[in-house]
Parts: sequence; C-alpha cells; structure tokens
Amino acid sequence: MRLQVINRTQKVFVGFAALLLFSVDVQLGDAAEVDDDTTVRVFIFAGQSNMVGADSKVQDIKRFPPFAGLEAAQSDVKFSYSIGRENKKNSDGWVPLQAVNNVVGPELSFARDVSRNINAPIAIIKCAAGGTHLGGDWNPDEPSGFKMYPLALKLIRSSLAEFDRQKIPYRIEGFMWHQGENDMFNKEYMPNYGANLANFLARWRRDLNTPELKFYIGELCTKTIWGMDLRPRMYAISQGQRAVTNADPLAEYITTSHVGVEIGGGVGLHYHYGTLGQLEHGVNYAEAYLRTIGRNQKRSRSLKAWPYQKGSKVKLFVMAGHRNMEGERAFVQELKPLNPALLKDNGKIAFKYSIADRLKEDDSLETVCRNTVAAAMREMGLKSKVSKKFSPTTTVSDPSKMAAPNVLNQSFKAGAPNRKWVTDITYLPTATGWV
Repeated sequence: MRLQVINRTQKVFVGFAALLLFSVDVQLGDAAEVDDDTTVRVFIFAGQSNMVGADSKVQDIKRFPPFAGLEAAQSDVKFSYSIGRENKKNSDGWVPLQAVNNVVGPELSFARDVSRNINAPIAIIKCAAGGTHLGGDWNPDEPSGFKMYPLALKLIRSSLAEFDRQKIPYRIEGFMWHQGENDMFNKEYMPNYGANLANFLARWRRDLNTPELKFYIGELCTKTIWGMDLRPRMYAISQGQRAVTNADPLAEYITTSHVGVEIGGGVGLHYHYGTLGQLEHGVNYAEAYLRTIGRNQKRSRSLKAWPYQKGSKVKLFVMAGHRNMEGERAFVQELKPLNPALLKDNGKIAFKYSIADRLKEDDSLETVCRNTVAAAMREMGLKSKVSKKFSPTTTVSDPSKMAAPNVLNQSFKAGAPNRKWVTDITYLPTATGWV
C-alpha cells in the first residue's frame, strides 16, 4: 500500500519565519500490521553529541511548560542504551526510559508524544557519542576511532535478543539519526557525506534484516553563533543529507530550524540545542513518525464564517521574521494567568501562516511570499492603498565647493578595531512627513 501524507492545518492570513514543505511517500505493511497493538514498536536513536543531549540539564525541564513531567522516568517505555565515548553509560539491559547522566535526549519527548497517539507499547535503543564521524567511527565497512557502528549493532542485537528470550513480539519501527558536525571538519568526509550516509542506511537495513526500515535524518543545528559562523560547512553536510532523503523514499529530512537553542558554555559559542531544543527535536521525530503511519491528526480550526463584508476596508498585516517572530520561547501555558482570553480563537480575524520551514502552515500549502500575499488579498477582495513613491534628496551638488577626499577608497578591510568608520542616513516615514 502506498500512502502519501502531507502535514496540514487550516487558517487564513499571512505570517512566516522559515519555509519547508514535506511530502512523505512511504511503504507501509497491511492494515492489520499497522493497527496491531501488542507488538512492541522499537525505535533506534543514534548519532553524536546532539543525540546524546549535550549542554542540556534535566532540572531545566520545568522551565518549559509543554514538557513538564519529563524529568521523571517513563515506566511504560523500555529503554536500552550505551552513551558516551571513553566513559560510556550503559543500561546493561532494558530499563524504564529515563534521562541519563542528567542530560536530556530527544527520546524523552519523542516517547511521550508517540505513546499518546498509539496504543502499542514502545521501546527505544540508543547509542550515541559526541565528537564522532560518519566517515570514521560510524563507518560500517571500516570503523575507526571509537568504532561506533559495531558497538551500536551489538547493542541492538543483544537488546532484541532479550525480547526473543522473553517471547515478546516486536518490530523495528524507525531509526532516528542526528550526526554530521564532526564530518564537516574533515576534507575527505565532508564532500562524501551523502555517499557515506547512503551506504550507512543500506548497511543497517541489511545487517538488521529490515529492507524497509524508515530513517529520520535530523538537520544540523545552525541557529547558534557557532552554527552561523560555520554555515557553509554545515550546508555541505545538509546537502549530502538531502541528497539521500530525496533519493530514498524511506528516509526523511527532519528540520530543526524552528527549535529553541541556548547559547552558552565555557566560551559562549557552541552548536548544541540545550534543554528546550532537545525536547522540541524529540517532538519533531515523533510528528514525522506519526505522519508516516497516518496518526498525526491536527485539530481543525478553520473559520466558521468569513468575517469581512464584500467591499469593506480591511487592514492587512504581514508578519515575518526569525526566532522572535516564531515565538521560540513563548508558551501558551504561560499566557493563561496573564490574559486567558487570548487563548481562544478569534473568529473575527482571518489568519494565514507558514512557520518553521513550512513545518506548520495552513491548508493552502503555499510559500508565504509576495505572490502568496497577493493571492490572499484577492481572496479577501482587498486592494492596497498606494502612495506616491518617495525619492529622498541625498546630495545637493555645488561645483564651487571642494568635494571631501575619498580616503577609504573602497578598501573596507581594517588591520585593527576602530581604524575605519562608515555611516549612513535612514529616512523614516512619520505622520507629518519624512524625517
């Protein structure tokens, strides 16, 4: 059975921060297999430091209302793990899902959201270590360094063997992979990341005897200062990831550009998500999996009646931006004691949106851009009020006066701070004119 699922919700207006539309085309088993509520769904989490949960703290979970309670163990979810490099933390068998070494991994929020949407029991096997390479440590053909591939394979096989001994039915449901930061510093690994990742996926399917195993490939974190400074290198890795997910119908690219990050650490510059980002990234993986099986049902919030009369004047606001416009650290739970009325849908205002790489958007499924705004205005019967173009006068030429010398001469590089200064003039519209 072929199933195509597109993430949708409905509203009308315009507002966006970053854009990506996914369409998931996956191979599923028959309905009886999908709806079986007794077979344990096993999920594998693997990667480097952002999969470990570096720079997160369990005690900080309470700061983020949507995730309250995840600091406690989830006794209904089985967990088997080997985390770290030299000094590994090992579960030595199945234990209840819990934070390890006081850090927050994406598996915590993932398990909660999946458990809320399916009746079947779930189990998570996690193998992750910071500072590891796909081209080396995770290389299935010639593993080097910490030899993560054979370590992870041994952990998975031993964990599943315990289910076999207990006669517990299970199936491997998905593989969550977050890695790539270290490969971008190796001149051989970086350009070959896509080829290495394709081989990595193929070997797991062969070694686990799961030819239709679905992979969820997490986007690298680019929102920190470190990530922005190294964006060209990160882009090279993401291109390799996208090449694989575009070619492999059983691999999906999981965007993280909308998740919160915490800038900090010893030098203030790092590439880890922190507590909130880890929790939100776990939700990313959960939503992607639930879309795959057709269980990610969104509540319809469409307009019950069109709020504007034909020919009436309507003020149209376009809201665009980045992290603050997304409301990265704003939670509806915190709004209730401040102004509970704002939690109710307002049927008098039409709203159309696309947020976070199109992860959340309305039913039109269009990129919010100039053409989308124009289409929305046509739907509403709106016309813009055009004013005369303003052309500022910046220079009044006087041939009798000597022009200032061009000291900079377009040489913008400076040998030290405070050696070269530039300025500009900005014109601002006011009620009384331009200033």
